[in-house]
Amino acid sequence: MLFDKDLTISITPFSLAPDTCIRAMFSNVAHLPGAILFDTCQSTKSDGRFNIMVWDPIKTVRAINGNVELVDYQNNQTQVLDMPPFKAVEEYLHRHVSNASVRAQDRAVADELPFIIGVAGMAGYDTGRYYENIPSIAKNDYKTPEFEVHLYLKSIIHDNQTGDTFFCSLGNIHLPEFNNGVQGRAFSLTSAWESNLTQPVYVDKLAAINSYLKAGDCYQINMAQRFSASYTGSPWAAYQHLSTANNAPFSAYMQLNNGSILSISPERFIKVQDRKVETKPIKGTRPRFNDPIEDEKSAQSLLSAEKDRAENLMIVDLLRNDISKHCEPHSVKVPALFALESYEAVHHLVSTVVGKLNADTSPLTLLASAFPGGSITGAPKVRAMEIIDELEPNRRNIYCGSMFYMGFRNDLDSSICIRTILAADNTLYCWAGGGIVLDSKPEDEYQETLDKVSKILPELEKLSDQS
Repeated sequence: MLFDKDLTISITPFSLAPDTCIRAMFSNVAHLPGAILFDTCQSTKSDGRFNIMVWDPIKTVRAINGNVELVDYQNNQTQVLDMPPFKAVEEYLHRHVSNASVRAQDRAVADELPFIIGVAGMAGYDTGRYYENIPSIAKNDYKTPEFEVHLYLKSIIHDNQTGDTFFCSLGNIHLPEFNNGVQGRAFSLTSAWESNLTQPVYVDKLAAINSYLKAGDCYQINMAQRFSASYTGSPWAAYQHLSTANNAPFSAYMQLNNGSILSISPERFIKVQDRKVETKPIKGTRPRFNDPIEDEKSAQSLLSAEKDRAENLMIVDLLRNDISKHCEPHSVKVPALFALESYEAVHHLVSTVVGKLNADTSPLTLLASAFPGGSITGAPKVRAMEIIDELEPNRRNIYCGSMFYMGFRNDLDSSICIRTILAADNTLYCWAGGGIVLDSKPEDEYQETLDKVSKILPELEKLSDQS
């Protein structure tokens, strides 16, 4: 096989045609299963700098309905695996490129670039079921996988800072010819958005959470509602509109065999580079306003809110514990607590936790151990997940999961898939939730869920009106 013959990586710079961006190039492959775009949307938040597109995977680890399988496209074979999905990625995908090296003349460039070649894909929230014994109360009405990660031997990486673009490949792979901006079919909603919870029912669910909190089961529980609408046309066209409207630094598009993921996420989950670990939990939200004075009031209200700061601190403590299990003693620190980050629709309260990964631990092991992210479960995590499964009518699938990559050098980055849409069977699913604590006000929490999708649901209605 190709990756057994030549483990030398070449990095070739090339020029984009005038008025061409990496999204225009990705339009050529966006319809192909396994195509992924990691898109900073030109945002510099969270050190946003590089856009990465991958396509044409060699192998895949997929998990659905409790089964984990390995798909080998070169041999056209599928094998059932008796191991959890992150471990399967490590053993059956990443190991093929872990001994690769960059050719000597490209090493200076390689030092600047992330990923280059390696594994990439998605781990839905329900990946947690492969690691913890969670009840099966919520309805599972998705045909798409809970986990799908591919091995890629080539990528195109665009540097927003310098404007440079690179084709990275293992062995004798050539850059294909791309058309300048292939356009997908137009996109349009064909029904109004509907939630799986009315406002009164949502408020009743929060009353049930309040009882669990008072009983001491948890001290914070994330509760979400799911919106759905039917559509026609191209999810890729919808993604392009949403990503332009939101400019979120952890945006991503992924084409599955039987659906598409459109993620407009502002939140990093875990990053590992040179064994330096970083996680940036978001807890605390206020709406944006067109009036600068009102907008500043909203931001200051968030910064001074004791409830939001307490929520954020709870999750910081949970994540400190999660990453400490795989980091060197005394290396876990909190260099930034309660920082304000402002996006198109909302202000967020964001903290940063860092550490030093143990020398004998893979970043994938760390990711699996911390999965799903504490900022979108609650604490204690497993009990919160049990209560979520009891109270939310439908499973979450990709929502609150992660889009991630890990390159051949063990450099990993991952998002929390909030502000994320699953497109499947001509239906869009979009979720919004929030952390509930004892002093939460149900009406305010419900409104917060609407604020979080205020630049997603109306934007797709607007796009439909233009079609």
